[in-house]
Amino acid sequence: MITGTQLFTQLHDYPRLKVVGSFEELVMTPMRDGINALCWPRMLPGDFGEIVEKLEVGKGITSIDAERLLALELSDAGRVAREILLQDQELLRAHDLLPSLDCINGYENEIESDLLRTDVQSWHVDSATVEADTYLCTYFGAASEGLRNEEAIRRVDVPELRAELLELYDGEEGAGFIEFLNESYLDLHYKPLPHALPFSFGLGHLWRIATLYPESPVPPCIHRAPATLPGQPPRLLLIS
Repeated sequence: MITGTQLFTQLHDYPRLKVVGSFEELVMTPMRDGINALCWPRMLPGDFGEIVEKLEVGKGITSIDAERLLALELSDAGRVAREILLQDQELLRAHDLLPSLDCINGYENEIESDLLRTDVQSWHVDSATVEADTYLCTYFGAASEGLRNEEAIRRVDVPELRAELLELYDGEEGAGFIEFLNESYLDLHYKPLPHALPFSFGLGHLWRIATLYPESPVPPCIHRAPATLPGQPPRLLLIS
């Protein structure tokens, strides 16, 4: 697990990240001066793995509500973890956010070709029509990952991929093609540059990352869900 100190050391050369010391600081700190990711590092007590085991989810993504959490028979460590899950959601709801706790046991949709990938395991940014940020925390399993904006290029801006997309669109560069890329979400996905060094969001840390919306003062944060590996345990993820 990445501790707060380790996280800061890992990302000390990343000027777009700001480490904060509390939930209030996380929600109140403005995104400006190029900063597009805020992290509240935490070493959480409790056994989140027990909760995942007791949930017994099937394949795919299962949303877990409070009623289902409270119905679990848990050890003392499991009950500590459950209380944290409930408290984190209450903190977010108190700021008019809509958190969802998901247990992710793989993805049922097939990963598309590199040209047309729009799945969450592809490097991407979130988008909104109004000012909004994304909050997320991985409690158990493989953690979400981030990528520095300077170490990535939009996949639609890679010359050979753009040429293939134009051929697929069967048209020319122009407003129609831009609309096609936008409506299919292809313009939200990125390709790492050869020197890119992705970083982990770690376990237990609560993040707030910038989305793409009109007149945003900072670039959106590039991130992805971790790749699904055989035998990997389900993930427990809070997202809002």
